Amino acid sequence: MAIAPRSFLYAHDAGSGVATITLNRPERLNALTFEVYRELRDVFHALDTEPGVRAVILTGTGRGFCTGGDVEDIIGALFARDAVGLLEFTTMTCDVIQNIRRCRRPVIAALNGTVAGAGAVLATACDFRIATESAKIAYLFVRVGLSGADMGVAWLLPRIVGLGRATDLLMTGDFIDARRALEIGLYNRVVAADQLMPEANALAARLARGPSPALAVTKEALDREFTMTLEEALRYEADAQAVLMCHPNFREAYEAFRDKREARFTE
Repeated sequence: MAIAPRSFLYAHDAGSGVATITLNRPERLNALTFEVYRELRDVFHALDTEPGVRAVILTGTGRGFCTGGDVEDIIGALFARDAVGLLEFTTMTCDVIQNIRRCRRPVIAALNGTVAGAGAVLATACDFRIATESAKIAYLFVRVGLSGADMGVAWLLPRIVGLGRATDLLMTGDFIDARRALEIGLYNRVVAADQLMPEANALAARLARGPSPALAVTKEALDREFTMTLEEALRYEADAQAVLMCHPNFREAYEAFRDKREARFTE
């Protein structure tokens, strides 16, 4: 079945293999609704196996990338739910993050503006973060009386910026600007606003030309090995690399090097 979300924009460039998800509620700084959460969960699940998709960009329209759950459409509605209903909601939000991480395609967050709350976690879950200079970021959960650990961010963030910086960001809920986010390694690149999508598309296209199975193994290893012993990680990598050496991409890379040409990876 074709991917056709109703609550945000989706486009797939068959030529480059890049799929782009664009949050599209600019009047609300792309705040999330129940429907957006559900469709993000389902679309990222589908993108894991969607034919022709080899890299994914997640971005937004207007002045904000995403400012988290919509105060009117979500926050207010949650007060009407019982404990079971609240757990259903928090589980769904976590499933979005799980599906981004399980998606074997590289996922690039193109941060066009303010990144806050659940929007900050969406960005953190992506493999790359390219931001404009206006893309300040904050994990606001403690500001509304909730744990700074939401949607897996207490697992994700220390792995990117270290425990001390993650503690600061999650316990204060303070905004940091794009330059500071770049300095601590939270953002990979900061660019001028008019260069955001060209930069994101160039990276996505480069990754899409790469060996998809090898990139998928790399993404999985980065998640799984953090809790392994060195011996377990060495065995995991030995097994994975031996399997990839049997893949046609390995021979193609060798032949391309021998022939002094760019490798043409077919999958």
